[in-house]
Amino acid sequence: MKLITREIENKAPAFNSQEDKSTTEIMVVAKFFNPCGAGTWYMTEYDPKQRMGFGWVTLGFGPECDELGYFSIDELESIEGPLKIGIERDIHWQPRPLSEVMSTNLV
Repeated sequence: MKLITREIENKAPAFNSQEDKSTTEIMVVAKFFNPCGAGTWYMTEYDPKQRMGFGWVTLGFGPECDELGYFSIDELESIEGPLKIGIERDIHWQPRPLSEVMSTNLV
């Protein structure tokens, strides 16, 4: 599945452009998830040249392991799970504050 659409690319702020904002002001513009297991990536920033995202990542090991970080869109698109299903984009995702995602770990 193509994870980054033109609409997402246009909505996503550039890397480090939100450093002065609080988590209530930063919006999660896209959600990617593993339909066959653990792993959810909530993207808040994007670099189209490097095809890298930045945001809240939860891998299902408990809240103490969740973190803000960088992730490769190319790597996510290359993952093929046990049922030959890869990482998917939540097509129904509506942007919401990062603070909301971090506090509730929406799935």
